[in-house]
Amino acid sequence: MPGRPVMVGSLGVGNGFPVRVESMLKTPLQDLPGCLEETRSLAEEGCELVRVAFPAMGLSGELSRLIEGSSIEVMADIHFDHRLAIGAIDSGCRSVRINPGNMGGHRGMRELSRAVNDNGVVVRIGANSGSLSRSQMEKAGGDVGRALFDAVSEQVGLLLDWGVEEMILSAKSSSIKTTLRANSMIASTFDAPIHIGLTESGPDQRGVIKSSVAVGSLLGSGIGDTIRISLTGTSREEVIVGKRILQSSGIRRFEAELVSCPGCGRRRVDVDPLVAMIEPFLAILRKDLKVAVMGCEVNGPGEAADSDIGIAGTPSGIMLFAGGKVIGSCDPDELPSRFMAACRERGFISP
Repeated sequence: MPGRPVMVGSLGVGNGFPVRVESMLKTPLQDLPGCLEETRSLAEEGCELVRVAFPAMGLSGELSRLIEGSSIEVMADIHFDHRLAIGAIDSGCRSVRINPGNMGGHRGMRELSRAVNDNGVVVRIGANSGSLSRSQMEKAGGDVGRALFDAVSEQVGLLLDWGVEEMILSAKSSSIKTTLRANSMIASTFDAPIHIGLTESGPDQRGVIKSSVAVGSLLGSGIGDTIRISLTGTSREEVIVGKRILQSSGIRRFEAELVSCPGCGRRRVDVDPLVAMIEPFLAILRKDLKVAVMGCEVNGPGEAADSDIGIAGTPSGIMLFAGGKVIGSCDPDELPSRFMAACRERGFISP
């Protein structure tokens, strides 16, 4: 169930708002032009909130200029020193992430709470399994999921005592089971929005698959108000994967849905080239549509009858179909123009 809403600047997170797609800048803040370019690229891809490491007060000017130059909200990522969080707030950040495993004593948190309340800032309490202290692990009896939950709970209690109510909660591990356990406990205890993901999921397919299992499992349980897919790769790829997980889960629609058959010995045409030909058109089609690409007349239009429009291989070329009915045929070379003409005739092009 979505957590009660908070506002990170102009961005709503939680109940009443879509599950948000986040990423984190891979470019160091010292390289301000690089950060601005990466942020622009992320915004273009559909990222809605970007986190940036803020490791030193000497970078306050760069952080201010990044916030001024970004079209999406910026969250400062803080470790070890509460004064960095206060400095980020002074630089214009509307949200700061703090790690309860390394933020130190209560006095500093009291000072941070004052700055948070005075400036209407949202605090993300982001616990990571790798940052848990020995005492936190011993208290949980070695149960990492429990220790993550306890770390978040302790920090929530302190902030509430000092009047901070606008919070986003997060507990991550590179272990799927640990992440699921920690977030399940958080969701059953608190009504704040929850940020979900893994601390490190890995590269390429490994990272995509691992993240899909973890994030998809939590979303399927009604847990998660904002997501980040932590891949060893570009931040833009993180956003693409995050959007596709949300769309595949039926939670948000970002583009027309594409379904394609795996291909078999019955195929009349190679499916991969057809997919490569049709996929670029998804961005200009209506988001509510379903497009099918099938290798033979068995799968299309029969098994793809619920698609709004589709193509399939036949002994004589390519068949076009819509709503389960054949609407034409063509040679492969004619397919792009014929496909787009059929989409225009049916009002399938996005306004």
